[in-house]
Amino acid sequence: MEQQYTKTAYEQLKQTIDEHMNHYYNEDAPTISDFEYDTLMRELKNMEAEHPEWVSADSPTQKIGGVAKREAGVTITHHVPMLSIQDLFTEEEVTVWVGQVKQMHPDARFSVEHKIDGLSMSLRYQDGVLTLAETRGDGTVGEDVTLNAKVIPDVRQTIRETDYVELRGEVYMSHEDFEKFNERQESLGKKTAANPRNLAAGTLRQLNPEITKERGLRMFIFNVQDATGASAHLMENHTVGLDELAAQGVAVVPHVCCETAEEVLAAIHAIGEHRGDYDYDIDGAVVKIEQIAYRADFPAGSKYSAGHIAYKYPPEEKEVEIEEVEVGVGRTGKMTFRARFKEPVRLCGTMVQYATLHNMDYIESLGIDEGCMAVCRKQGEIIPAIIRVTKPTGTVFPAPRVCPVCGHPLSKEEGTADICCDNPSCPAQLKRTLAYFASRDAMDIKAFGSTYVDTLVEEGYLHNYTDIYRLREHRDELIEKGIMGKEKNTDKILAAIEESKHNPVDKFLTGLAIRNVGKASAKEIMKHFANLMELADASVEQLTQIPDVGGITAECIHEYFADAENRKLLSEVAELGMNMESEQTAQGAALAGLTIVVTGTLPTLGRKEAAELIENNGGKCTGSVSKKTSYVLAGEAAGSKLDKARSLGIPVITEEELFVMLGQ
Repeated sequence: MEQQYTKTAYEQLKQTIDEHMNHYYNEDAPTISDFEYDTLMRELKNMEAEHPEWVSADSPTQKIGGVAKREAGVTITHHVPMLSIQDLFTEEEVTVWVGQVKQMHPDARFSVEHKIDGLSMSLRYQDGVLTLAETRGDGTVGEDVTLNAKVIPDVRQTIRETDYVELRGEVYMSHEDFEKFNERQESLGKKTAANPRNLAAGTLRQLNPEITKERGLRMFIFNVQDATGASAHLMENHTVGLDELAAQGVAVVPHVCCETAEEVLAAIHAIGEHRGDYDYDIDGAVVKIEQIAYRADFPAGSKYSAGHIAYKYPPEEKEVEIEEVEVGVGRTGKMTFRARFKEPVRLCGTMVQYATLHNMDYIESLGIDEGCMAVCRKQGEIIPAIIRVTKPTGTVFPAPRVCPVCGHPLSKEEGTADICCDNPSCPAQLKRTLAYFASRDAMDIKAFGSTYVDTLVEEGYLHNYTDIYRLREHRDELIEKGIMGKEKNTDKILAAIEESKHNPVDKFLTGLAIRNVGKASAKEIMKHFANLMELADASVEQLTQIPDVGGITAECIHEYFADAENRKLLSEVAELGMNMESEQTAQGAALAGLTIVVTGTLPTLGRKEAAELIENNGGKCTGSVSKKTSYVLAGEAAGSKLDKARSLGIPVITEEELFVMLGQ
């Protein structure tokens, strides 16, 4: 039955996918799993199949995801376009594709290879010497990363071939090197990386090749892009060319040559069965026509490489026995739930023994209880989660009635699934709350991490956030006990605490950890009040007039400031010198209601400075261009965002014009 799609839904889906492409390709920080992204793309393709008249050049189906970044070197126009591979999701689709190839070329053979989850890089050799390494970028223009490529052990700086040879491969990070990096980061108290792919992408773009070398990138060659003269034989049969390169010591992607659709599927199954055993992540299997000359007979458009397809495996799942449901306390007092398995299982290359259970509504909807058998999946191949129960116990894990840490009665917040401990003195809640108060997203007190907070709570120095600003009264005692190190480190932390009193008031509001009030909403809220005390006196009705503040959030804010103990702490910290005044309202609202995207290099302002200037004058600064964008503030080398703005008819302004709008 034909679907009934609307043009509005189509445009919204295009915008959503564009944002996810930006997160993945340009920011190296995806916010959804590959599986979820692929599902969105399939839906978009279905819409375009039904309405081909809607398709335009800016559709995600018509372009490659990245844009070349300038931080790691100069941009390079590719000699051979670095295109994507068309994804297939069922074995039937693979069989059909193989059949189509065989129908035209009965002698066609196929290479089945690991689809490494990393980032593409091409290597250009002239007379056997590496002359250039380039990232994919947008498929037409990439970055020159030659110096970084030369410190990757798998990148050969010389090969035996003569004339011109261009090789394409995938740069990745092994699980071992990824774990070493995160262990080092944790030991230094720094932020850890989310996954190997993101870390590999950021590492290859480093300005300092020594950092690239230290982190241990690897590379598999998976294609001969071009070869001339005496080396042209590499462009005849794909696996023969790869094997010849391998004989020279070039690291080539694991591959097997197949004759029939049955052999292709068997090779795909074999890769899938062992994907948890590899020391690197894969996100599918690639199938290529062996005879390179045949590929041109199967063009896949301007986005996809001809004669290639990629089979995408469904998310890996394992059956587990849930031995215990563990209940914890989050920083805001909300109960957290996780399942501990009787035996650990291997998922996506790592051993897993715990999975998130979200909340009691989630537990009850799946029928989870201790002793049940269930299916665990790594959502986005990062976070383990229970997705269904296979052998229920006949009962469901009961909702806790008291806090597992302090024994205080729990309450359920109306209209939500959250069960909370309302005891502000709960030790578990206090440690997490104070660590969050001092964190980068809130008060950003340098070097004052959770380890110090935990110790100071246990030693009786901290009972609430105001006590942080009284620590200087105990300086000599803290130095004597060595709680925050010796004299130099203790004085450094105490100075950082004092300095934080001058932070913008929205950072203090964020640090209060009021439910549903994060750093973005805190900044927006404080645009509407002259100081924090004015916010504290606001009614629910006043609060709901603020953009993005709904009824539940307004109630949370009002209840927090209506509490006598919270008001008392607020007065105390004000007396200790905390900034309570809003800078936002003082600077004006010349850009109120406007959404502005900053792109390119501005004459005098950095990207962050421009964003702060816009937000401080009532505007909203976003990272992607859409129909909701009011203006694009563009500087030199503005790139694809400028192109998209023009295609949508969105006004483009200069830095000078922004200053005029602000009356400067």
